[in-house]
Amino acid sequence: MLAKHAFNHVSTSGERYSFIRDSTVRLIKRYAQQAVWQQCGGIGWAGETTCISGSSCTVLNDYYSQCIPGEASSSSAGSTVTSTSAAGIPTSVPAPEVNYWFSFGDSYTQTGFVLTDTLPSIGNPLGNPPYPGYTAVGGVNWIDVDTVQYNRSLILTYNYAYGGATIDASLVAPYEPTVLSLTDQVNEFLGGVATKPASAPWTSANSLFSFWIGINDIGNSYYESGDRDAFSDTLLDAYFTLVQNIMQAEPASAQALEKTVIAGFNSKLADRVTQLKANYTGVSTRLWDSYAAFSLVLDDPTAFGFIDNTSYGNPGDFWGNNYHSSSQAQQIWGQNVSTVLEGTIW
Repeated sequence: MLAKHAFNHVSTSGERYSFIRDSTVRLIKRYAQQAVWQQCGGIGWAGETTCISGSSCTVLNDYYSQCIPGEASSSSAGSTVTSTSAAGIPTSVPAPEVNYWFSFGDSYTQTGFVLTDTLPSIGNPLGNPPYPGYTAVGGVNWIDVDTVQYNRSLILTYNYAYGGATIDASLVAPYEPTVLSLTDQVNEFLGGVATKPASAPWTSANSLFSFWIGINDIGNSYYESGDRDAFSDTLLDAYFTLVQNIMQAEPASAQALEKTVIAGFNSKLADRVTQLKANYTGVSTRLWDSYAAFSLVLDDPTAFGFIDNTSYGNPGDFWGNNYHSSSQAQQIWGQNVSTVLEGTIW
């Protein structure tokens, strides 16, 4: 596509034209057929309409046809589809490597998706409403074509974006109070699909999270009084807090279960330490509870000189990276341990 795009804008004279033209031809030949799960037809579609061997171009609605695995030809070693639904959609397809896309933003990304309607699935990767959805431009938008046209695998896209959204309505009011801000969208995700239901068993390895936000925050506030530069920091603080909340997404039930398991493990650990001392004469033991120490600091990070309990990698952050506490925190742990060991000879 890049070569073809360049071809359409290059002067028609000289060697450069010849080179771009030739590379375009080669690119078109290389992708003469659409891969499995890619778009192959629909209103406004100008791309290829044939699919690679082992899949067929299946009409899903007026705007969208997709290459779905079908009866394999003799040159294909893939599995076959044995039946189709009344709508012509295969009902028995190979179990694909599904990837998930969770998108958040404003009208530049919106398609009108809601969680209470048809969810993304094989043959309908954007769920509701029917492709291309209710976009601000009346036709396809960028997330539509990335999901069904430029993909190289099966992608199921949950698009939470809402037209008119700001990062947080309490910071910048949207044009209508009914608009779902980025905060609302993230909370909707955390309260639903973040629990990894059977309909969306996503993992960190097969999922993409994207954000397109900010135009309404600036457009609705740039003329206000006060320090606009400082306010940009306020907006970005709220923005990246939401990003971090998603990174740590874990259902309350899972958190409660993990907390119970940790408590049980630590209780058994304390018993084993006591037993070790009882079994070996002359052995002195000490137990430092790292869980209690971490909890104390993370529950009130500013009291210990940290910016918050989620940021990492910069001065003032509790976390040194996405898994280990920072050197500043290590100073606290070292002091704790030295207190526990006080009075011992070693």
